[in-house]
Amino acid sequence: MRLVAERLIHLLARTPIRFIALAGILSLVWACYPASEVSYSNQQTSVNQWLIEFRNDEATLQLTMRYRRAQDGGSGHSNVGFGITLDQLDGLTREQVMSAAGNVVRFQMKRDAGTFNFEGWFKEGNGSGHFTFSPSSSFAADLNRQGFGKPTDDQLLYLALSNIGHTFINELRAQGYDTTNVEQLVRMGNHGVRLEYLQGLKSLGYTVKTTDLVVRMKDHGVSLNFIRELNALGYTNLSPEELVRTKDHGVSGKFINEFIAAGYERSSLDQWIRVKDHGVSPSFVKELKELGYTNIPLDQLIRLKDHGVSANFIRKMKEKGYGDATLDEYIRMKDRGEREE
Repeated sequence: MRLVAERLIHLLARTPIRFIALAGILSLVWACYPASEVSYSNQQTSVNQWLIEFRNDEATLQLTMRYRRAQDGGSGHSNVGFGITLDQLDGLTREQVMSAAGNVVRFQMKRDAGTFNFEGWFKEGNGSGHFTFSPSSSFAADLNRQGFGKPTDDQLLYLALSNIGHTFINELRAQGYDTTNVEQLVRMGNHGVRLEYLQGLKSLGYTVKTTDLVVRMKDHGVSLNFIRELNALGYTNLSPEELVRTKDHGVSGKFINEFIAAGYERSSLDQWIRVKDHGVSPSFVKELKELGYTNIPLDQLIRLKDHGVSANFIRKMKEKGYGDATLDEYIRMKDRGEREE
């Protein structure tokens, strides 16, 4: 069965089907493929797969790693995908990746927490196969020596997948984070907190220091670009909670800039959140302007929305002969039950 599966993989890699389709078919193939043992201290087994798509006009290749642990009941899979440059994969060349004939490949991705050993097949930028993970005992000992505790092989796997290593830990300590144990490192890695994010926050003037807060910021989509946009508008030195609240309510630099372009002055973030929550949009302002209503205060825009007065309602009322009505009068009409039909 193993030989049959390998031949099927090589055959699929030679066919001109889309890479996503190849991934789906590979999943069916690997369902028949015997699980390979990986060097975990608890002697669990896993089935690990890798997929790579690479194009000559792109600076990075996209690596997807898929694994299933026996401790998960044997039915659930975990996936992680990220961009990586070719020079970070030892033993893999551009010629092998882009081979028109296709070839067997073996290469490594070395991380502080351990080394991933890949084997499989590449053809014209598409590759797939199996991988194993060798945890680093020296990194484990170093974490223990630094007071984080002794990591399990599972934890080393997750740290390696997230590329959480010496440089990341040094950055945490330089910024005064409260991280004291391995599980906190794993949690940050699993939630997408990377070295670039920590360094970016610092460069923008933010020193979060708390593991829970930086994870929460990442989970809620507070990206470095989001912070940069707010900074450019003068919203600086915000707390992590303020950043999360602003993002959660859908207020972005683009949203605010559209109102500024429509003639509004910069307001407080609380006011912009209120505007957004009540459904007032730049397009609503534009529609009212087309009907002859300009320079409407934000509070009145909110009041119009709250009473259900839309641009279409005003247009219909004008057609019925209420062309000279004020916005307050349209609100009263709506409250009395005037209909648009």
